[in-house]
Amino acid sequence: MLVLASIVTYSASSITNWRKARTAAEQLKAVYIAQKSFMADHPTASPSSLSSSDIIPYLPGNPGSLPSAKSLDDEDLTINISLMPPVLELGGSTYDPSDSGEDGLWDVGAL
Repeated sequence: MLVLASIVTYSASSITNWRKARTAAEQLKAVYIAQKSFMADHPTASPSSLSSSDIIPYLPGNPGSLPSAKSLDDEDLTINISLMPPVLELGGSTYDPSDSGEDGLWDVGAL
């Protein structure tokens, strides 16, 4: 029974981590689409000059602020919108604990 309980606990932890990664990727994809929409309306703008006030009106559902995400350790992650596609950052460095930068977990994936 103890082995079975530990397997279930490990599986639940993996599912929770996967859910966090998918949620973060969905938030990044929404910001990426908002960036592309803004750039379509303002073709002379540079991605490095984007601010949250530029992107927020283009986000689906008009949330009023940039989306947020949590790391595997429940730390707050920020979205760097001056890069296209955007990336999640923790302490100033890119946060992506997955094996690939294009797998759609913690990143925008291959759109």
